[in-house]
Amino acid sequence: MAENTFKVTIITPDGTVYDNEKVTMLVMNTAGGQMGIMANHVPLIAALEISTVRIKHSEGTDEVAAVNGGIIQFDGHNAIIAADSAEMPETIDVERAQKAKERSESAIAEAKKKHNQNDLSRAEVHLKRAINRLNAASKQRNI
Repeated sequence: MAENTFKVTIITPDGTVYDNEKVTMLVMNTAGGQMGIMANHVPLIAALEISTVRIKHSEGTDEVAAVNGGIIQFDGHNAIIAADSAEMPETIDVERAQKAKERSESAIAEAKKKHNQNDLSRAEVHLKRAINRLNAASKQRNI
C-alpha cells in the first residue's frame, strides 16, 4: 500500500501546520481550477487559491485544511504546500472567524458606499479568508 501513498506537508511562515506520510489523494483549488493529485502524479507547481484542501487517506478518513493562498510543489512522492497562512479545523476559533466575516461584510458595504476600490479589494480578501476558515471547520465536522 505504501506505493499508493505520498507525503503532504503544509508550511507557513509560522511553521509546519500539517505533516503526514500516508495520504492517498489531495484535492485543492489552484489558479487554474480544482485539481486532485495521487501518488506518482506528474510533478507540478501551482498557485493555490484561498480555499480548503481535502486530504484523503487509505483508511477512508478525510481531513481538510484551510489554506489562504500560496503554492504547491509535488514531485510524485512529496507534496509541499507553502501557504501564506493555513489552519487545521481543530485550531480554528469559529466565533472569531464569524466575527471576522461580519467585520469584512461591513467593510465591503462601507467601501462600496465610499467608492474606495482599495478598501473594497482588501475587505473582499478578508471575507474570503473568514469564509474559508468557517468552511474548513464545518467540513471537518461533516466528514
